[in-house]
Amino acid sequence: MKTNGSAVWKGGIKDGVGAISTQSGALKEYPYGFASRFEGKLGTNPEELIGGAHAGCFTMALSLILGEAGFTAEHMATTAEITLEKLADGFAITASHLTLQAKIPGIDQAKFDELVHMAEKGCPVSRVLNATITLDATLLS
Repeated sequence: MKTNGSAVWKGGIKDGVGAISTQSGALKEYPYGFASRFEGKLGTNPEELIGGAHAGCFTMALSLILGEAGFTAEHMATTAEITLEKLADGFAITASHLTLQAKIPGIDQAKFDELVHMAEKGCPVSRVLNATITLDATLLS
């Protein structure tokens, strides 16, 4: 399977504007730029897109792993907080912190922890990121 995302850019780093699109059309020429990336202005940025991809990938991986273990989630909500840092040689994504809240009937804490960590390590986005990946997972009753 192959898929793609694309970006266009016009102008300099601070005054330029860009647009991000995805093959599926979920994003179509969605604006991004210096202000949306570093100043909290309207638009998206690569880091939040990576966060969404990581949260989605991890949650789907966990759903698969739960099913293989005989469990079905009633509800799972995951956030991935991406850390972008300025290092000596430029900017780098240095971490992705996953936060999960899940309601899974019939599972105990030990089994939940085991399966969550399998998903954390095994999801394809976790495997592609060259960053520290951490996780907080809460099993709701």
